[in-house]
Amino acid sequence: METRVCRLYGRNDIRIETESVAAPGAGGALVAIAAGGICGSDLHYFQDGGFGPVRVREPIILGHEASGVVVDVGPGVTGLAAGDRVAINPSRPCGRCAYCAEGMPTHCLAMRFSGSAMRLPHEQGLFRDRIVVDAAQCVPVAGDVTMKEAACSEPLAVCLHARNQAGDVAGKRVLVTGAGPIGVLCAAVALEGGAAEVVVTDLQDVPLAAAAGMGATRTVNVARDAAAMEAYAADKGYFDTAFECSAAAPAIRTAIASVRPRGTIVQVGVTGDLPVPINLLVSKEIRYQGTQRFHAEFAQAVVMISSRRIDLTPMISPSVPLEEATAAFAKAGDRTQAVKVHLTFAA
Repeated sequence: METRVCRLYGRNDIRIETESVAAPGAGGALVAIAAGGICGSDLHYFQDGGFGPVRVREPIILGHEASGVVVDVGPGVTGLAAGDRVAINPSRPCGRCAYCAEGMPTHCLAMRFSGSAMRLPHEQGLFRDRIVVDAAQCVPVAGDVTMKEAACSEPLAVCLHARNQAGDVAGKRVLVTGAGPIGVLCAAVALEGGAAEVVVTDLQDVPLAAAAGMGATRTVNVARDAAAMEAYAADKGYFDTAFECSAAAPAIRTAIASVRPRGTIVQVGVTGDLPVPINLLVSKEIRYQGTQRFHAEFAQAVVMISSRRIDLTPMISPSVPLEEATAAFAKAGDRTQAVKVHLTFAA
């Protein structure tokens, strides 16, 4: 059997190629991919050749946000059958290293994460018509949600993990800086967690409209109205919690200025080195908390999507077929017209 794959060779160099796919072995599942979301890291690979210290050093099949339909399962697989709709968990910790043994699988020393250039050889990704994965990576999707919604399980899991890192947000005033897919989902999970107020900032109106559609109580275009944030910095700050999703130095400064003493900033956005106003972190006794990926939150995200506890439709942009992948990446990189672009694949 053959499958098309979306392979990146270098900056702005995506090629749709064909390779063989085998029948599933013991513990495996053959999945027909239906939808694959283009993530910020995919865009960084495509536009810049990587992000921070992570660089593309060999051809890589992109993609780690995907859903599909099970075509066949290998020997020994139970609880999964042909025809099941599934979201694919791209994360495969080893379960044996020191961090896995300590209950921190997100920090696994031998982590395999689909579509990641972190290691060499790179871990090949999910943007292909057919793929064999471990059956344990397949989480069944229920209800009448679309496959595009199901493919958002991975970014939603990232945001659920970020919320867990923040602590209880019930009744809290929350700031989200950056209204990309992760930002609008952080706003949505904060509201789902009982936040009293969620303010979202960005430089573009289209993602801010998506944030508003997903429940944000206020949106601020800081390119046009930066002064609107000044009131939140008065009297040492207004917000209890901030999710910094842009990884931009001005946004980090805004978050630090706007969070109250002993508040929490969760750094969700990723980049290289940036200047940070340490004096304010110290003087306001702010907890500056990192967050990375997810573990148990993936299955929780699938349940949340299946039950429509969070409405994803405001953030989902029109899809593009795999054969037009280059155009899809260009569209996904234009924040004036799209939030979350999905590739679609052969049935």
